[in-house]
Amino acid sequence: MSRIVGIDLGTTNSLVAYMEDGFPKVIPDAEGHVLLPSVVAFTADGVLVGDAAKRQLVRNPTQTIYSVKRFMGKGYADVKEELRYFPFRVLSSEEVVRIKVGKREVTPPEVSALILKALKERAEAQLGEPVARAVITVPAYFNDSQRQATKDAGRIAGLDVLRIVNEPTAASLAYGLHRLTSGIVAVYDLGGGTFDISILKVKDGIFEVLATNGNTHLGGDDFDRALVDWLLADIRARHGVDLARDLEAMQELRLGAEAAKCRLSFEERTVLTIPFSQHGFTYRREICRADVEALIEPLVAQTLGPCRLALADAGLSAEQIDEVVLVGGSTRVPLVRRRVEELFGKPPHSQLNPDEVVALGAAVQAHILAGGITNMLLLDVTPLSLGIETLGGVMSVLIPRNTTIPTSAKELFTTSVDGQTVVDMHVLQGERELAKDNRSLARFELRGIDPMPAGMPRIEVTFLIDANGILQVQAKELRTGKAASIEVKPSYGLTDAEVERMIEESFAHAEEDVASRLLIETRNEADTVIRATERALGQGKELISEEEVGGIKEALAALTAVRDGSDRDAIREATDRLNQATLRLAEVLMDSALKAALTSKRVTEALEQKSR
Repeated sequence: MSRIVGIDLGTTNSLVAYMEDGFPKVIPDAEGHVLLPSVVAFTADGVLVGDAAKRQLVRNPTQTIYSVKRFMGKGYADVKEELRYFPFRVLSSEEVVRIKVGKREVTPPEVSALILKALKERAEAQLGEPVARAVITVPAYFNDSQRQATKDAGRIAGLDVLRIVNEPTAASLAYGLHRLTSGIVAVYDLGGGTFDISILKVKDGIFEVLATNGNTHLGGDDFDRALVDWLLADIRARHGVDLARDLEAMQELRLGAEAAKCRLSFEERTVLTIPFSQHGFTYRREICRADVEALIEPLVAQTLGPCRLALADAGLSAEQIDEVVLVGGSTRVPLVRRRVEELFGKPPHSQLNPDEVVALGAAVQAHILAGGITNMLLLDVTPLSLGIETLGGVMSVLIPRNTTIPTSAKELFTTSVDGQTVVDMHVLQGERELAKDNRSLARFELRGIDPMPAGMPRIEVTFLIDANGILQVQAKELRTGKAASIEVKPSYGLTDAEVERMIEESFAHAEEDVASRLLIETRNEADTVIRATERALGQGKELISEEEVGGIKEALAALTAVRDGSDRDAIREATDRLNQATLRLAEVLMDSALKAALTSKRVTEALEQKSR
C-alpha cells in the first residue's frame, strides 16, 4: 500500500510531512526549503506555484493568487467586503467564489489543488514512490462548506483524502510524541488567515477535544493590512501620493510590511525602504515594535474572546489548564505571546517550530490511520451546531457544537398542515436561534407522505457526522417507510461534475504543465547566470585578455537572445556555453580575492607585531 502523508494546507505557507523511524518529518524541496508559499501565479508561460509564484506578486499582481484559503467554501457575499485588499479579480456569483485569471475562471479548490499537487510532487521526489493518500488539516472552526471544499481540492490534485483533521488537534498529536503527559492542554493557533483555540484532555495516549472556538477570518494577513493602511496614510502625508490604486505598488508595500513585521518579532526597530520609481520617490521609514503593537492590539484582543468561550464550553477556568501550546507563524509576535500568557497565567510552549507543528501532527494522524501507531487515539469535535429549520423559521439543533465525532443524532418531527405530502428539509449550521441567521448547508425534499391530518406523520430525521466532520442527513416517515437522504453538498461547494471535469483537465494538461514549469525554471537559471556574468565582468574584465572578454560578451549576447524563446534545450545550451566562457574569469577573480585576503592578513599581523 502507498504511504499516507500529512499536509498542512495553510493560508500563507503549506507543508507536507511523513513518518520515518517513528517520528514525523517535514519534507523539503530540492533547495532544502520546507515551506511552500501558498501562492499560485498564472503567467503566459504557464502556472507557477510557491516561491516562483511569489516573485510574480509585484510584476503580475492581477494574475497571482494568494491567501486563497480565506475563500474556501465561501460565497461572494461572504468575501466582498475584503476584496479591496486583493489585486486579483473575484467575480460576483451566487454560488462558489470564482476568480478571473486571464480568459479563464478558477475556483478556490482548483487553486488549492495546484498547491496540493506541488506538495504531492515534492513528497514523491523524496520518497521515490507515488503518493495518492493524505491527511489534510483545516482550522478547527472551518464549517461544513469549507471542509468539503478542502476535500474537493484534494480530489482535484489526485489525492484520496482519508481524513480531515483540525489543525490544533494535529498540533497536539505532534507535541504528544515529545511529551506523553496527562492533563488539560490549550492549543492557541494563529496562522496567516485563521485563528483557533482548542481545549484538549490528554490521557494515556487518548487526545480528546473538549471544546473549540475561533475565527476563520483573523490572522497574520490582518496584521499586515493594519500596517499597510498605516504606511499608506504616512506616504500620503509625506509625499502627497495615494498608492492605494496602484496594484504593483500595493504589492511591494504589502511584502515590505510583512517582512518588517517579521523582523520586529526579533528586533526592537527596523527600517523599511521601498523605491517607488514610477512615482518619483523612495519611501524610507523607521518602524519600531511599539508602532506595530499599537496597530495590532485590537486584532490580538479579538483572539481572547474565543479563548474564554472555549474555556466556558469545556467547563474549565484558565487556572485549570496545565499547558498552553502555540501554533502558527503569527504566534511569533511578542504581543501575542504576552497576551496568551496573561490570559492563561502561564508561559506558553513553543518548543516545536510553530510553522511545522501542524504538518508534523498530520503525519502522526496519517501513521495512525495506516496502523503504524496503535497506542494513540484522536477524538475530535464538530465546531458548530447542526440542525434543521422548523415551523416559524427556527433552527432546531440536533448536534450541538463541541460534540465528539464521529457521531449521529435522531429526532422526530411532524407536519404543520393537513394533507401535507411533501416536507422541505432545510439543513443548517451555526449558533443563532433563527434559521435566516445561520449558514444554509443543503435543502432536500421528503416526498410521497400519505395525506394525514397535521401532527399525525412521524418524520425521523437522522444526522450522521463522519470523522472528517462532514455531514449526512436522512429523513424517514415511520408510518409509510418513505425516506430521503443527502450527503450534504454545501451551498458554496462544487458539484461532482465540476470536480470530475477539473480532475480530467489536470490529467489532460499534466504533460503541458510540466513542460511549462521546466521552461520557466530554465529561464530562471539563465537569468541567474546572466546577472552573475554581468557582475563579474564589471569587477574583473581588466584581469583577462580582450579576446576572453569578447568571447564572454558573445556568449552573453547569445544567451540573452534565446532567453525569451520557448526552446528549453537552446536556453540550456546557451547557459552552458556562457558558464564555460566565464570559467577563466571566475578563476582570476577567485585568485584576486585570495591575494587581497592574504595581503590584508599580513598587514594586520605586521601591525600587531609592531604594537607589541
